[in-house]
Amino acid sequence: MPNAPHRHPHYALRIPEKTMDKLKYIAGHNGRSANKEVEQLILAHIALYESQNGPIELTESDYEFIRKRTKK
Repeated sequence: MPNAPHRHPHYALRIPEKTMDKLKYIAGHNGRSANKEVEQLILAHIALYESQNGPIELTESDYEFIRKRTKK
């Protein structure tokens, strides 16, 4: 079902080719795909933010705001 919500939402990332090549290089050395490397970087960023600011507890109004901004 192409229009069904995906379990893991897709996000198109536009970055310079040289930056992508470097990301792929690092990912290869870490035994990961570029996608998994980006996921690990995002998780590390979230963990750092939460260590400095406390856990992010999303409320229903937060989800409504997110859906409105992403039109989903």
